[in-house]
Amino acid sequence: MDIQLTGEIRNRLAAANRIVIASHVRPDGDAVGSLLGLGLALQDAGKSVEMVLVDGVPSSFKYLEGSELIKKEPGSGHDTFITVDCADFKRTGKAFENFGQPDINIDHHVTNEKFGKLNLIEADEVATAAILTNHLPEWGMSITKPIAAALLTGIITDTLGFRTSNTTPEALRQAAALMEIGVNLPEIYMRSLVRKSFPAAKYWGAGLSSLESKNGIVWGTLTLADRKSAGYGGNDDADLINMISAIDGNKIGMVFVEQPDNHVKISWRALAPGIDVSQVAKYFKGGGHAAAAGADIQGSLDELQKEVLQKTRELLNL
Repeated sequence: MDIQLTGEIRNRLAAANRIVIASHVRPDGDAVGSLLGLGLALQDAGKSVEMVLVDGVPSSFKYLEGSELIKKEPGSGHDTFITVDCADFKRTGKAFENFGQPDINIDHHVTNEKFGKLNLIEADEVATAAILTNHLPEWGMSITKPIAAALLTGIITDTLGFRTSNTTPEALRQAAALMEIGVNLPEIYMRSLVRKSFPAAKYWGAGLSSLESKNGIVWGTLTLADRKSAGYGGNDDADLINMISAIDGNKIGMVFVEQPDNHVKISWRALAPGIDVSQVAKYFKGGGHAAAAGADIQGSLDELQKEVLQKTRELLNL
């Protein structure tokens, strides 16, 4: 822990009055949980706070108290800009293209580009929400029940319910401390990781029917037509990658998700020890961790799929 850096962040937050906090496009549980946890804590400390996700809050996290405060674009007038759970600045979305350099960048991705004026990057932590769980009290902020629920959501979702290889005793202690504030862990687990809407289940069906496996890689494909047919409102994979990651006999799990603007979102998961998928994502200008990474690449689905599969095999010696 860099004590000087955390002290500088505390001072910067104490001096702030009007704060904008953003996280990445296609937000997951850690993006929502980190944004909401920090935002609510700063509001409780008397600050004026705008929480922004350009893609909005996924339906599975709208039950979290305070989620209705999250906007899709920032207003005007702020003195402090913070990003959370964002490995590179472009992933905040088009609404922030000309917003200026973030004052504070808080993240746990090993591929973080350190684009802020102050960069708190703790890659050993299982989630950005875990970083905030540790540091909010140090920064003079209280963790109330709504804040604890948001932070626990981030920790549970980024560890897939404490099933990822980077899960540590510290992560379990963090979860226990948040539970002691009054948060219902089983409820958060069910809402965040298990329950699916009917359209999401149909979308899964399309992805599962597309499954292919070759040379240690198992992958699924979700097209725009699949999304429309299922009636699924998101532009993500509805967490299909987690299902694919449970398939035995492979070293890498992948999902290709076609996007409406001639882009393809790709997720990688390492399914065997010693494999670092972040290096593949970084090659395609994405980011993530050794065990889980992603990228958003311009081009057609058919062309990109062949190229990405080939490069994944080359870089990982499959």
